[in-house]
Amino acid sequence: MFADMSSARQPFLRAMRLATVGGMLLLLAACAGRPIGVMDPANSQASLPPGIPTVDLLVATTRAPDSNPAVLFSGERGTGLALSAVTVSIPPDGKREVGQVQWPKKLPSDPMKTFTTVSVAPMLSAAQAKDWGRSHMTKSRRVMVFVHGFNNRYEDAVYRFAQIVHDSGADVAPVIFTWPSRASIFDYNYDKESTNYSRDALEELLRTVARDPSVSDVTVMAHSMGTWLAMEALRQMAIRDGKVASKISNVILAAPDLDVDVFGRQIAEIGKTNPKFTIFTSQDDRALLVSRRISGNVDRLGQIDPAAEPYRTALEKFGISVIDLTKMKSGDSLNHGKFAESPDVVKLIGTRLAAGQTVTDSDVGIGEALGSVAVGAASTVGQAASVAVSTPIAVFDPATRRNYGGQWKRMTGSVGTTVGAFGAPLEVITNPK
Repeated sequence: MFADMSSARQPFLRAMRLATVGGMLLLLAACAGRPIGVMDPANSQASLPPGIPTVDLLVATTRAPDSNPAVLFSGERGTGLALSAVTVSIPPDGKREVGQVQWPKKLPSDPMKTFTTVSVAPMLSAAQAKDWGRSHMTKSRRVMVFVHGFNNRYEDAVYRFAQIVHDSGADVAPVIFTWPSRASIFDYNYDKESTNYSRDALEELLRTVARDPSVSDVTVMAHSMGTWLAMEALRQMAIRDGKVASKISNVILAAPDLDVDVFGRQIAEIGKTNPKFTIFTSQDDRALLVSRRISGNVDRLGQIDPAAEPYRTALEKFGISVIDLTKMKSGDSLNHGKFAESPDVVKLIGTRLAAGQTVTDSDVGIGEALGSVAVGAASTVGQAASVAVSTPIAVFDPATRRNYGGQWKRMTGSVGTTVGAFGAPLEVITNPK
């Protein structure tokens, strides 16, 4: 799999000389200027104006309760798994930027302009959580479990997932697992150990959701350092039970802060009956550059070029899809949250990935317009012909590559010296080894 990749890593196309201290300051700036206490419903208007959309979340956490009830949970480690039902309002269309979390600059917050906490209801029993799940189950009977990343407060994680659920239009019952993060750039190691502290709890949460007869399938979506936690929980489940629960059908790893060699071991130990994996990468992710430098200078999974060896062969072998967002512009100065900020990408999450579909099968790649999203460009040598429009998103998917070649043959009647989406001869795409 990905073993021994460190000896054959591809250099970055351009030299990136971001000092670690400078990167840390950028990370710190991302959370500056927010008022304390946004999780207290009393800090939003008592009744919402008409037309204000809301998102209902089941929030599971291993954080310790905060001494300030308006904060709810701190970044310290709790003694068990706490559950709450949280409702968040989203500013109406036309009053916000899709892909962004509009934080209040002062309290009380204005739901017409900012995200607000509408209600918080602690759950004292597993039966209450089960009742919540059944009452919020959609027609699809799907559940999405989100695991946030490094440097996140409780409210950061809750509001971000509310934004993803709303903007993606995902037909799912949304569950978020938030682990103890001190939300400080100087506590990277504490946060990493907190993911290890929380993996048993996440494993049990996933097992419980998968066992519920009202649930048809589960998508796990994790971001940044949270991908380590998600992979470890799935790995433990596979070791304990001999496999990952069959209902856990999709795993989305967004900007994964994972050592590529460690990921190789994790995916191997999860086994051949693993879920469908989709990875969002971006080679200009500055946060992962800092992580790489403080983690032995080993490639992070979220920064790889999926078209380059040895990654290309390994990804093909295990059927792992990669959506490369490198060329996509982002309002995030770190380029670490592109998956959540792009309207096109969150649409893909909601309409295809959460439904267990391949993002880039032949129908999508050739015949369906998804805003600025497509499978990349395929052109013949000496001609300006292309199958898909040039886009800021490139997709590497083994199944698509097989279908892509077949569709090209039907359209042109000839392969010739055609070059595929990632520069390989189309014969390789049509007849992958």
